[in-house]
Amino acid sequence: MDAPNTKRPRHDVTSSLQNPNSLPISSQSHFDLIISSLLSFSSDSSPSLLSSPPSIGRSFDRALEKALASNSADVSVQDRLVDRTVELASLLLESTQRCFRKRASVHNSNSWSFPQELTVKMFSMLDKKSLMRAMACCTMFHKCAMEPLCYSHIELRERNVDDGVVRTMIHRAGKELRSLELGHAASPVISPKSLLTESCLSPLSFNHCFIGNRLRSLHLYDLIHTYENSSVAALSACSNITDLKIVGMSCDQLFESLPRKSCRMIEHLFLETSGFPHSSIRDSGLVEFVTNIPNLTSLTLIGFGVNDSIAQTLVEGSRKLNYMNLSRTLIKGRFLRDLEQSFKDSPLETLILRDCNSLEEKEVSQFLNSLFTGNLSFIRHIDVSNIRGLVCDGGKRSKKPNLPLEKLKEERSNVKFMADFTSSLSRSEMLLRGISYDSDEEDGWAINPGFESDDDIGMADFVVDQDFL
Repeated sequence: MDAPNTKRPRHDVTSSLQNPNSLPISSQSHFDLIISSLLSFSSDSSPSLLSSPPSIGRSFDRALEKALASNSADVSVQDRLVDRTVELASLLLESTQRCFRKRASVHNSNSWSFPQELTVKMFSMLDKKSLMRAMACCTMFHKCAMEPLCYSHIELRERNVDDGVVRTMIHRAGKELRSLELGHAASPVISPKSLLTESCLSPLSFNHCFIGNRLRSLHLYDLIHTYENSSVAALSACSNITDLKIVGMSCDQLFESLPRKSCRMIEHLFLETSGFPHSSIRDSGLVEFVTNIPNLTSLTLIGFGVNDSIAQTLVEGSRKLNYMNLSRTLIKGRFLRDLEQSFKDSPLETLILRDCNSLEEKEVSQFLNSLFTGNLSFIRHIDVSNIRGLVCDGGKRSKKPNLPLEKLKEERSNVKFMADFTSSLSRSEMLLRGISYDSDEEDGWAINPGFESDDDIGMADFVVDQDFL
């Protein structure tokens, strides 16, 4: 029978230091005593030794060399001893850094004159890049910057961030989330596409739409389409949203899949697609979606296949509209007749029909004449600008159309009429908007609302080619 092993069980120093709570009470006290002695070494030493760190370093060298020499017969034991020494030194360094940060945090808290509530309020006003920089300054700022209120308005427009960053910020905001603005707002001709996909919106629908129900404003620019219906689920979760802006995404498909009772609280709706429509939209879920929003006051549909019939349907279904932008659509202008007759008491204040390549001169002229009878008394701004001009009789285009400008100036002095037939856009930008470029076309003329003289204060602002008048 083998003799029992009389050696005491060896305690793993490294694992014990990594998890001090696992040490027996006696061992814990023993380690605390050894470390306290080591830390108090400088205070117990002579001033000459304290002022000479190399002497202390040589003492460590001698102690380590002696320990290695005592185990010279076994190279593996020496290796473990060196590794353990390095790890102990690393643990001491990490502990020192933690204590330094704690002391700095206490110092900052005592030196910072503002209470935490006010600091959080100030941080909530920062853009997210500045907030991240503030968070990295110190522990106190990090704690303040992690408060949900700091993420109530998330604006990551023109920021190269990925889906994970957005999801993290949405989770941090929680019930405080009020507005979300994501993606590249710049033209794809000038700026690369966003790195974000529609799946970054997924947290809005989590936990029975807990976060999405609190969102009031959502602006999305050129998010990459996914096949997970993330945007549909996100919009379905935003039942109290009042401001929705989507640029560069497939809105027709989105609103076809969206439940009909979603987003009924919207007041401002802005949708824009790239390019120019080649055919009108029929039986579109988008039209049904818009006409079922009872409190809609501002509508922008840019680049969609909206013709005069659809425009009339939109106006009939949105009786509270005071702003309407149907730029880059298939409008010819015939819906303006119904607007002046059936909706002459409409609260509409702004009507924008820029870059509508089918817009006819006679329809615009007739619409302006109807304003002289008092129709659409709330109208204040009209824009029919187009680098190609307006369509006149015979299908030709004119950059000097025959419009009753002087009479409009006299009888409806509070109306600003914009008809800019020149352009500062580059060819690539014009192609993106679906505008053809012809260098042989005659020079354009402009009616510019930015011009005022002392005699025209409060009048409709015109800058017109004198030959035209």
